[in-house]
Order: sequence, then C-alpha cells, then structure tokens
Amino acid sequence: MPYSFYSGRTGVVFNVNRNALGVEMTKIVGNRQLRKRIHVRIEHVRKSRCNEAFLRRIKENDQKKQDAKLQGTSIVCKREPEGPKPMKTVTAGEDDVEVLAPLPFVENYF
Repeated sequence: MPYSFYSGRTGVVFNVNRNALGVEMTKIVGNRQLRKRIHVRIEHVRKSRCNEAFLRRIKENDQKKQDAKLQGTSIVCKREPEGPKPMKTVTAGEDDVEVLAPLPFVENYF
C-alpha cells in the first residue's frame, strides 16, 4: 500500500510489472517540485476521470458543428459564463425592522 501522501494523487504510468505499476508524480518539498517514482500494486490504482467532461463536450460540439454545416448555419461552441443573478427586492414591515445600537457607557467609580 502506498504512503498516505500519494493517496488520491494523479500520476503517469512509467512501468508495468506483473502485479504492480510504476507511477511518476510530483511532490512539493519546500519551494520546489520533485518528480517521484513509486511502484504501486494494481488494486490501489484507478483510472483518472478528470478528462471525461472535456472529451464529452468535444464530441457534442463536433456533432453540433456537423448538424449546423448540413443546415448551412454557423454555430458558436464557446462556453458562456453564468452571469449575474437576477435582482431581488426585499420588503419588510415596521415590526420586522430592528435597529441595533450600542449600549450607553456607564461610568462606575467605586
């Protein structure tokens, strides 16, 4: 089982053995990044899924481009930011409003 620091880290496979994988990853030590190579048994390794959404978006965009080309129109495949939320108006009655003020200072000379 690998050392706990490497748990959940993403690396690149550099060696394949009968029942272990050689994985190369970076570790921050002080002010520098060291390239570490460790061998990990296969049951402690899983394939990274960080690229799936990107690849799915590429396929969808290619399909959209193909459909637009057949229809003779142009399409924008860029992602749009969410933008600001719509405006809200807050109404309150006289009973609901509470004015907060500091307590008056009382001089206490014993």
